[in-house]
Amino acid sequence: MSHEAKPWVDGLTVGQVLRRTAERFADRDALVFPALGVRWSWAELDRRADQVAEGLIAHGVQPGEHVGIWSMNAPEWVVLQFAVARAGAVLVNVNPAYRLHELEEALRLADVATLVVGLPFKTSHFVAMVQELAPEIARHHAGHWRAAKLPMLRRVVAIGDRPDAGWLTWADLESTAETDRRLEEMAEREQATRANHVFNIQFTSGTTGLPKGAMLTHRNILMNAYYIGQRTRYTEADRICVPVPFYHCFGCVLGTTVGAVYGCALVVPAPAFDPLATLQAIETERCTAIYGVPTMFVAELEHPRRAEFDTSSLRTGIMAGSPCPLPLMRAVVEQLGAREIVIGYGLTEASPIITMTAADDPIEVRVGTVGREIPGVEVKLVDPATGKPVAEGEAGELCVRGHGVMAGYYKNPEATARAIEPDGWLHTGDLARRREDGNYRIVGRSKELIIRGGENIYPPEIEEFLCHHPAIAEVAVVGLPDPHYGEVVAAWVVPRAGASLTAEDVKSYCQGQIAHYKIPSYVEVVRELPRTVTGKVRKHVLRDEGVARYGLADVARIPTA
Repeated sequence: MSHEAKPWVDGLTVGQVLRRTAERFADRDALVFPALGVRWSWAELDRRADQVAEGLIAHGVQPGEHVGIWSMNAPEWVVLQFAVARAGAVLVNVNPAYRLHELEEALRLADVATLVVGLPFKTSHFVAMVQELAPEIARHHAGHWRAAKLPMLRRVVAIGDRPDAGWLTWADLESTAETDRRLEEMAEREQATRANHVFNIQFTSGTTGLPKGAMLTHRNILMNAYYIGQRTRYTEADRICVPVPFYHCFGCVLGTTVGAVYGCALVVPAPAFDPLATLQAIETERCTAIYGVPTMFVAELEHPRRAEFDTSSLRTGIMAGSPCPLPLMRAVVEQLGAREIVIGYGLTEASPIITMTAADDPIEVRVGTVGREIPGVEVKLVDPATGKPVAEGEAGELCVRGHGVMAGYYKNPEATARAIEPDGWLHTGDLARRREDGNYRIVGRSKELIIRGGENIYPPEIEEFLCHHPAIAEVAVVGLPDPHYGEVVAAWVVPRAGASLTAEDVKSYCQGQIAHYKIPSYVEVVRELPRTVTGKVRKHVLRDEGVARYGLADVARIPTA
């Protein structure tokens, strides 16, 4: 597919892109939730976005107001994303895994004035937690209360039934009477909204500290979505299976926004990842693309009923979040049939994709690298200590500049200044090498670099090597403090189902295969690795565990939190 001189989305807003796509592909599937019986065309999604935008305006949401959504994957999530854009407001994604303290912190950090609250899921009773956090809601009529802990919070909306008199419901937003003045105001807001206005606040993971709200503009997100679709060769005929969470950039940029840019159908198997529901959705909806982090693909491939489902419709997809071992990529290609699946690398602050492999890249490139930079962004590798460019072939911190770089961290100029240089370069904190073929290889986090007796060790290199062991399913490598070497290698390994594995087996496998200083001094065989809800391994938890288990607190020279 040829690249346009100027992508058609450049200069538009998220709401405008949906409107144009709905005009072009009115009757094609836009959003499918098989388990809920939801099948909306682009025209229907566009109509619902208008309806809810009018409802937001009718209930007092102002231009630039921060509208949060705290919910699992649901049709309302997608509608709200586009409705907020049309109302000229700012969408704030709130992680559904948050507990009470984390929710309070997120709402305060982002100055959320309107919060849309999802239906219960397993042990997460979202409405009950909001009621506990802001009991004032129950004591006053809608629109006339103010939460003591959260003075910015003015209104709450339940996607389900009204829990008490102080709440609005999703039905209230949808059933607002249409008036000429309200339609005129929505049109005025849509016209006044510019591509460089902040549209979305997404929190960084916060696994190593307090989360920060990355401010992403309409242009940030739309340009990223456009070039993602170029690399995956999407057209309106594609049907993307999206089992990843909407609150994360994987779901709401690579998923919903890419769909709106290309007219692809989005198929959402369940409120949260379910390997069986994903396999069923691929077959019944004849999905052509599949999204996920490596652990999701492992769960799908190893599901005892996988062979029952026909996944031959798959052509492509995106794997991101953590490195993909070669055996896993081969299985995805050969067993699931996603022969053109690509690897993406990025971070929330870059909207998110920075580099990506291409559909026609050899499998070695799609496993051994994270591809090349997408058009419109520049990449450079620098010495983390000096900030100077590294020599060709050397590892350095990957920095990026271009249309994807965020507008900054919300109300945190100090953190913004640390992350983005005055000339626009964003520091990712990831160490990478550039190969002779122009593809980049991520070798670790700058903070996770292990320095053993002066030798630099990059954890992903050891993790990839150990994943070739026939009895190992997953590996996480961290550095632990050592009184002699400063740091040594420690590995947490998860055996394959039914396999027998010991720490000595792992160490013996390494002998003569990798440099002696890379061989793990400590090996823990575990059933699973601690992860964030997006599948990233929480390595600081492993480091804390190792320091405690081996009595290394007194010799720790690196942070363990």
